[in-house]
Amino acid sequence: MSGSRVVFTRQGVWRGVRVTIPMLPGMLPFALIIGAIASARGLSLLELMLMSAMVFAGTSQLVALQVWDDPAPILAATLACFVINLRLAPMSAALAPWLDKLRGWKLWGTLATLVDNSFAVAIADQRAGGRDAGLLLGVGLTFWVFWTLSTGVAFVFANMISLPPNHPVFFAAVATFVTLMVPLWRGRIDLLPWAVAAVASVVVAVPLGLGAPWPVLAGALIGGAVGAWRDTRRT
Repeated sequence: MSGSRVVFTRQGVWRGVRVTIPMLPGMLPFALIIGAIASARGLSLLELMLMSAMVFAGTSQLVALQVWDDPAPILAATLACFVINLRLAPMSAALAPWLDKLRGWKLWGTLATLVDNSFAVAIADQRAGGRDAGLLLGVGLTFWVFWTLSTGVAFVFANMISLPPNHPVFFAAVATFVTLMVPLWRGRIDLLPWAVAAVASVVVAVPLGLGAPWPVLAGALIGGAVGAWRDTRRT
């Protein structure tokens, strides 16, 4: 990216919309789970849609709803969402070649809609030499609109849809994330940090017995630290 001028065009935004459409079905299992749990926890349709639009993070919403009670544990839910979303900080840093060139609504709109899926699409395009930062906003906005609407629809039909916990449809979300990891894989160079992140998450979740959000945070921070150490040694 050094020496390439970063641009932000309408064509880039629309390209982001187009490349995102095939990935949208992978969000439906998440939306189904969020809608069902929100209905069971006593949230209204408006409250859930506002939560989806403002938080816009399926994992964070799931963790917050799992600890939801009456009265709502505001501090615990906020802390859980904060810990889960800390992973977005290194994502933003990795996208700095694009984000550093943006200002105003282009920058803040892009950051507000940044999620794992949009990061994966954008970083793959960036590594391939892409220089249109509008792609990232297009991807993020498409996911945001679809997520807000789909969680609302899932809420409405929560009592009509009854799927067993291990139904194959719930694997679609995992399959989507695995697919998104494919373009990020750069070969043996990524093996060490990815393996360390996986081991750290499993250790925190199984032997230590800590639930969400700690396995995600441990994997992100420890794996990221190993990756930074690796890059420093290479430099």
